[in-house]
Amino acid sequence: MTDSTFHRFLFENLDIRGAVVRLGDCWRQMQAGRGYAPPVAELLGEMAAVTALIAGQLKQPGRLTFQLRGDGPIQLLVMDCDEALQMRGMARADAEVAAAPAPELLGADRGSHLLLTLDFPQAREPYQSMVPLAGNSIADIFEHYLELSEQQASRLFLAAGPEVATCLFLQKMPDADQRDPDGWHRLTSLAETVKPEELLSLDAENLLRRLFHEDMEAHGLRLYEPRPVEYNCPENRGKVRDMILGLGRDEALAIVEEHGEIVVRDDICNREYRFGADEVAALFANLGRPH
Repeated sequence: MTDSTFHRFLFENLDIRGAVVRLGDCWRQMQAGRGYAPPVAELLGEMAAVTALIAGQLKQPGRLTFQLRGDGPIQLLVMDCDEALQMRGMARADAEVAAAPAPELLGADRGSHLLLTLDFPQAREPYQSMVPLAGNSIADIFEHYLELSEQQASRLFLAAGPEVATCLFLQKMPDADQRDPDGWHRLTSLAETVKPEELLSLDAENLLRRLFHEDMEAHGLRLYEPRPVEYNCPENRGKVRDMILGLGRDEALAIVEEHGEIVVRDDICNREYRFGADEVAALFANLGRPH
């Protein structure tokens, strides 16, 4: 049973919704064998939690990919998740990275950006949107993105450690001010009291009770069933074979002659595919033969 979950909630009488994302085993698998410096892992974990949050709200089958690119000590953060909450991700960064605010680590004052790609099976081509980085944290960057894309006030509270990455999300819905003029201000003020260790240690129900106990009782909190989040990076050797065939016989054999084998690196899944001379020759020898 996974300890990685996406857990939606709604304050029915306030018209304020939210979610708690808690990534345990999923986040640990994503880091395995990577050797990320702690500041890199922290930003990647926060991005993992918020990506699961946004993917969990997809209303049709599809795949959501976020890329944060910059020219700071962290050059790339990538997170990829589908509507079934199967996700993977990676960072590309200097070997040694000292703690610093996110904009400094990403080089945000030098043209860094957040790129969203939405790929739906029925669409002719993926939808892409690019926004400049705004704010001093991953939470700020994605709050800015959400307010641009959804036109609703949103707040994010993120934390990530070696074992757990988590996100608390609040969003003001259209009738919130009519329901309670002070409701949004009150809930966000209470959420701002949350400590990182509480985000990392408390499950959704206990976290919400710790922060919003009085409003839970007075304003009808509905806590939906949690959905599991899974790390998903299956081996796909067939796809790499097709890539080698796409090179053509002469180029593929020239690479083998020079290097002794063809090595294809899958960075996002932290995996190498190696094809020796005999296997490459067999690929082309079998080309066109009936199966």
